Amino acid sequence: MSIKNHSLYKDNLNSERLTTRLLTSNDVAIWTIFFNDKDCARFFPTMGMTNATDRAAFWIQKQLARYGENRFGLQALINKETGEFVGQCGLLLQEVDNQPVLEIGYSLLKPHWHKGYAIEAAKLFKDYAFQSDFSDEIVSIIDTQNVTSQAVAIKNGMLNLKQTRFWDLDVFIFGIDKKSYLQHKAH
Repeated sequence: MSIKNHSLYKDNLNSERLTTRLLTSNDVAIWTIFFNDKDCARFFPTMGMTNATDRAAFWIQKQLARYGENRFGLQALINKETGEFVGQCGLLLQEVDNQPVLEIGYSLLKPHWHKGYAIEAAKLFKDYAFQSDFSDEIVSIIDTQNVTSQAVAIKNGMLNLKQTRFWDLDVFIFGIDKKSYLQHKAH
């Protein structure tokens, strides 16, 4: 898989109900809420940390580093109507089984679950990635037990390609290639 044009990655993307912005260190407090919720953090690697604030700070810093290294990064999802921080979604340059992949990752704060935001955001970033010609294939890396995120990937046109290990987790790799994306868009 070739991944290109990643220096053109931008924020301020818009869907029907959401807008995106790059994360900042000020987002650690809101993301600490995510890691304090056992249901939210259940499928996240601990990264060797047990303190929610430390995990949130590490996670946000990881995204800021991605931006600086032109490796994409998750972005804040903001409800256009209320201004609320809904969660995070974005493109991530990852390595799975020693191969570079472009992932769509998404995580929502619990009050925003089951409202269609995850699929809305995932579709937004899928469209953005293919329209920007960042890659000829996009994946989502999902814990084998996370059936809710698997359903989002399926609704985003992805197929379960394989099972593997990633960050010491058992995961499924869901994916869609650009040809399938374009065929689906044509119908």
